[in-house]
Amino acid sequence: MKIDVVQLENIRSHVKSTVPFTRGFNCVVGGVGCGKSSIMYAVDFALFGGSIARGFEYLLREGAASGNVTVQFSQNGKTYKIARGLIRKGGSISQDVTQLCLYEEDTLIASIKNDAVAEQLRAITGLDRDLYRELVWFRQEQLKKLLDIAPRDRQKRLDELFGISDYEVAWSNIAQYQRDYETEKRVYAKDPDVNNIESLSNDYNRVSEEFTLLEMDLESAAQKLTIAKRVLDEAEQSLKAVEEKKLKMEELGRKEVQIRTSLQNEESSITSLNQKIADKKTLIDNLTQRQIVTYSQKQQYLTKLTQTGLPPNQSYDHLNFFLATFDDKISSLRGEQEAASKGVLTDQKRVTQLSKEDKCPLCVQALSGQYKTDLLVRIEQENVERQRIINHLRLEIADLQKAKTNASEASTGLQTCLTRETDLKSRVNEEEINLAKLIVELESHQKLELDQKVQYGLLQDEIAHLDLTNIGSIRARREQMFKQYYVLVSDLRIKENRKKDLLCRIDEIKLRIDAAQAKAKKIENLGHIIDILCVIRDAYRSIQPKLRMEFVKALRNFIQQVFDSLVGGETPLLNIFIDESYTPYVKSTLGVEREVDNLSGGERTLLAFAYRLGLGQLIMQSRSGHGLSLLMLDEPTENLGSEDGSIEHLAEAISRFKAIEQIIAVTHSEVFADKAEHVITLEKEDDITKLSMDR
Repeated sequence: MKIDVVQLENIRSHVKSTVPFTRGFNCVVGGVGCGKSSIMYAVDFALFGGSIARGFEYLLREGAASGNVTVQFSQNGKTYKIARGLIRKGGSISQDVTQLCLYEEDTLIASIKNDAVAEQLRAITGLDRDLYRELVWFRQEQLKKLLDIAPRDRQKRLDELFGISDYEVAWSNIAQYQRDYETEKRVYAKDPDVNNIESLSNDYNRVSEEFTLLEMDLESAAQKLTIAKRVLDEAEQSLKAVEEKKLKMEELGRKEVQIRTSLQNEESSITSLNQKIADKKTLIDNLTQRQIVTYSQKQQYLTKLTQTGLPPNQSYDHLNFFLATFDDKISSLRGEQEAASKGVLTDQKRVTQLSKEDKCPLCVQALSGQYKTDLLVRIEQENVERQRIINHLRLEIADLQKAKTNASEASTGLQTCLTRETDLKSRVNEEEINLAKLIVELESHQKLELDQKVQYGLLQDEIAHLDLTNIGSIRARREQMFKQYYVLVSDLRIKENRKKDLLCRIDEIKLRIDAAQAKAKKIENLGHIIDILCVIRDAYRSIQPKLRMEFVKALRNFIQQVFDSLVGGETPLLNIFIDESYTPYVKSTLGVEREVDNLSGGERTLLAFAYRLGLGQLIMQSRSGHGLSLLMLDEPTENLGSEDGSIEHLAEAISRFKAIEQIIAVTHSEVFADKAEHVITLEKEDDITKLSMDR
């Protein structure tokens, strides 16, 4: 597995960063708090989704509502991309599963579900979260953890990683199986049927003999029952024929009553229909007379409308329009009358004013005596003419009012007559239809009455020909045969029940015998199984230390190879040895044996580095069939000083180590970063990380 690109958005101080990596030794360098370790934590989150602490506060940028990480990596010649997101809800931060997706090239192969993504990732890389955090990602101050813990704890942890502890679990689990089988064997051995199988066989033979004799008895009883059944069937057939005659007689009697009742009902219905028809004809005659009267009234109203000057045979809306013209004419005449009246009053005022003064009331000029006299005479004549016009208009208005009243009454009466005429016509049509229906119904009832009279005569003839004189003797014969038959049925049923009981008893004894034989065989098999389990448990107990020694030998070789590669001949060679608790110790070329605690700081760091790399290579080989290809180092220079050159020495050792395809380290040491093939420098401005590529 080789990481190509890591993209971070709202991850701690990374607002939006793209971090590229190459094959070989990559180093991310920067000061404290500039976002170096955030890249390591983000990669772990993107690959496996779990948090390092209780929540994701250490990962999401403060104040950001969401964030995401995308990691693009290569494996076996293919490119993969995995993305995860974080979301802040209220006071908590959780993973946003809607952003979770894993691509192979450009094809989506898993999404949404963590388990599905983890399964695909494990199939691609051979890594799960525990292996990644134990073998690939060396977190800050964790490099020497395995060297510093107690030997017993180290042995237990590495046995788990190598799978050796599974044998201890299997040894313990097999013990429980062994106890279960021994308990089962004791239970079977105490079973009474197993201890008394011969007595069960004797019972089986005795019940089988009784069953054979009963079957012979049953065959004889079945023959007698067959004969009795045949005689009973003949008696039932005779009784059935007579009973059918009786039922037919009863049915004919019911039909006779029904037809007689129906005839009475038909007669009543015919009488009622005749009365309804007569009433309906009378009603139609009355409605016709009312139509004639209504037509006469309509003609009178039409004549009256013609006399008032309105056109007859018009619709109701047109008549209303013509009536409205009366109001218009009256309003117009009243306007003329009012104008004439105002003119009279005006002239009267002018006459009064001229009588008092010699000035014109209009132009206020002096008037001579003759002109004034002529003017007064002319005004008086005009008033007389206006008064005549007013009187004429008053008479004309009165005539129009009278004509309007007559026309309105005629219009209203005409509309009433038209409505009544329409209603009467509709009712006459309706009643004529009802009359026709009544006549059809009457004819139907008359025909039905005739048919029922014919049926009634035929039914009386059929009743007269039925004979039921011998029904009593036939019924007594059937009852006698029925009693004989059911005595035989009861006897046969008792024998059959006994046969069933014997058959169940035989089956029960047979099952008990078979079960007892099976339990005896089971006891024998359980003995063999218990013996085999004892052998298997002994084998598991003996194989565990042998496997551990094989892993110890392989681990020692891996660590020695890695250590030699890291040292590169620049320092005196150290021979590394591993005891059964996986505890390393070294011997110099002079044969001096030293524990890890007695090594120098640089030697101890290189040994811890070689120990972890060798362990990772061996475990990956045993788990997935291929070695470790990726190494993530978070501040590997812990406890190293620049004065003695140990930091530079470690960096040179890592740069020479070519067994791992890609190494990514984050450090604050520029001395350490100088030895890397690819260097990314981080700086922090206004709480935002900025990236630059040195080489």
